[in-house]
Amino acid sequence: MRIIFMGTPDFSVPVLDALVEAGHDIAAVYCQPPRPAGRGKKDRPTPVHARAAALGLEVRHPVSLKGAQEQAAFAALNADVAVVVAYGLILPQAILDAPQHGCLNIHASLLPRWRGAAPIHRAIMAGDAETGICIMQMEAGLDTGPVLLREATAIGAEETTAQLHDRLSGMGASLIVEALRRLPELAPEVQPEEGVTYAEKIDKAEAQVDWSRPAAEVDRKIRGLSPFPGAWCEIEGQRVKLLASKLAEGQGAPGEVLDEALTIACGTGAVQLLRLQRAGKSAQDPNVFLRGFPVPKGSRL
Repeated sequence: MRIIFMGTPDFSVPVLDALVEAGHDIAAVYCQPPRPAGRGKKDRPTPVHARAAALGLEVRHPVSLKGAQEQAAFAALNADVAVVVAYGLILPQAILDAPQHGCLNIHASLLPRWRGAAPIHRAIMAGDAETGICIMQMEAGLDTGPVLLREATAIGAEETTAQLHDRLSGMGASLIVEALRRLPELAPEVQPEEGVTYAEKIDKAEAQVDWSRPAAEVDRKIRGLSPFPGAWCEIEGQRVKLLASKLAEGQGAPGEVLDEALTIACGTGAVQLLRLQRAGKSAQDPNVFLRGFPVPKGSRL
């Protein structure tokens, strides 16, 4: 099929690779424009831009798709379908209608649960037992379109957003190839009105750990916000990111260090910290972290 691919971050790259490997004709790749990054603040292409350029594909990165000229250029590609995954721009109706089979979105949740910007983070933070991938026919509403294909997966007890992100990216790549192969036979499933939830964009202000909360909630926050923006607490007056954890045995005052393995008491129960990062340092396992930054048993975070 002749496909327009629309995506921007790392999550989208395996999908582009899968479409190319499946033999589809990529008419053009749309992504967000390069933006300043790094110490020199030089414009850096997005992951999809870099991968598409390496594959020799045409790359377009308009700042908006609302103008008649951009919409005409999109329509002129005469695509059979557009595949959209974490693109980052709202698609006007003229864009949605341009390809013969419209625009298909790869969404990282089991719709209608977790429509919106941060479905992977929110699923872990909410304690969901499973999540998955939906291939959705796009319409004007926010992730409201009918679902063509879906696949569920269990969320691991110690899984972080980074780990689940990579698993779901691979699942999305496989599922969209299957969806395109079976497109004529797939029956759109209208999303039910019951069970709709919204995955609000992650706000850095919600990243500070409150040790008075139950251990299960603290653990989910740490794993759900890893690696970005990273849950954090203060240890000996320094802000430290907490990037991995698991539930542990123990009890004490909230924030109390219970042992030499960085088991921390919560409002009820305890969590063990498995990955930490000080400002300006790389992420470290507890044994390495404690060699350079002792945290005595009995101290309070």
